[in-house]
Amino acid sequence: MALYTRHLPQWKRDEVEAIKRHAKEVTLIGLVDMHGIPAAQLQQIRRDLHEAAILKMTRNTLVEHALKEIGGSIGEVSGYISGQSALIFTNTNPFKLFKVLEKTKTKMAAKPGEIAPEDIVVSKGPTNFKPGPIVGELQQAGIPAMIEAGKVKIRDNKVVVKKGDTISKKVADILIKLDIKPMDIGLKLQVACYEGSLFTPDMLAIDEQVFVDQITLAAAQAFNLSMNAAITTKSTMAPLISLAVQQARSLAVEACIYERDVMDALISKAYRESLALKGMTEKK
Repeated sequence: MALYTRHLPQWKRDEVEAIKRHAKEVTLIGLVDMHGIPAAQLQQIRRDLHEAAILKMTRNTLVEHALKEIGGSIGEVSGYISGQSALIFTNTNPFKLFKVLEKTKTKMAAKPGEIAPEDIVVSKGPTNFKPGPIVGELQQAGIPAMIEAGKVKIRDNKVVVKKGDTISKKVADILIKLDIKPMDIGLKLQVACYEGSLFTPDMLAIDEQVFVDQITLAAAQAFNLSMNAAITTKSTMAPLISLAVQQARSLAVEACIYERDVMDALISKAYRESLALKGMTEKK
């Protein structure tokens, strides 16, 4: 029996063995944070993930035991356990998993004491509130408000909570009244272990369109460099030959080299020059 679990009760050893068994059956094992997810939403998420992934919820200590017994790069995943962590097992790659998990998130109202995931901004403009105590409540929350045309109006855009700061009760109450839902509630990927490498959310949060645009730009720049440096590749061979033919033809015409392929251009050139000469002599 493994060193980490030989002192554990049977039900705990069974949990550890279940984790190890799942880990052997998939190509990716990861940790997700379930903090703040309502029970109904969590059940829906589990149903949505049923065919794509297995979500395993158990005590963090048992997860740590199992991961350490597996060892290697998977063992390093234990260093990311925090809060309400759960294991996720899947055969997809980490980028696809990250996108799937992002789709599980919904916007929720902020609760006092929660940490702002981004700057929370109250935008300027009219509200649906009639004049009354709400004006003082807005001002106490640091939001500039005034009365205009019988309605409460917010004078300027205001960052009421900066990213990483704690949301106070006053601000949370006002955000609810303004129907501002700044919290993303859903499974948050903490780390994924795939093919011996660890992937964190900052590595996986890729804007695909920006990535495609960068590849397109790089390809265009590489093509232009190859053309300017006359580097023959599968992509540049045809345009380089076409360019060489054009340059050779232009050189032959300028140097009056009598070749079959440029005779029409030479005759046209001679004709234009004769017309120009005729015009000069007639002026005299």
